[in-house]
Amino acid sequence: MADIAETLNTILKIDGAFACALADHDSGMTLGTAGGQAGFDIELAAAGNTAVVRAKLNVMNSLQIDGGIEDILITLDDQYHLIRPLKTHAALFLYLAIDKAKGNLALARHRLGEAEKALVV
Repeated sequence: MADIAETLNTILKIDGAFACALADHDSGMTLGTAGGQAGFDIELAAAGNTAVVRAKLNVMNSLQIDGGIEDILITLDDQYHLIRPLKTHAALFLYLAIDKAKGNLALARHRLGEAEKALVV
């Protein structure tokens, strides 16, 4: 089992990863962040993506779709952004930004899932 800081540092070791966070989609606040790069504010990115999670949950509710979100992928020209709501804490999600040229999306999704399982909040 790993705490928030350990989990985020482990996630940051994923090939191509340059920033990650644990965020609360109810409040829009982060519980922890790691990484970042010039021109990329991980706090702002994680807080902004709380709206993405809330919007998807609202649509699922409107459509009466049962179950949860495994992950949400946002593909940019040169980056992947992965959002993974926690199964154990409904309001929390892991957020990961990856350089497309350096990362492997399938492996990143797998490792993010492993990190989620090890996380103790």
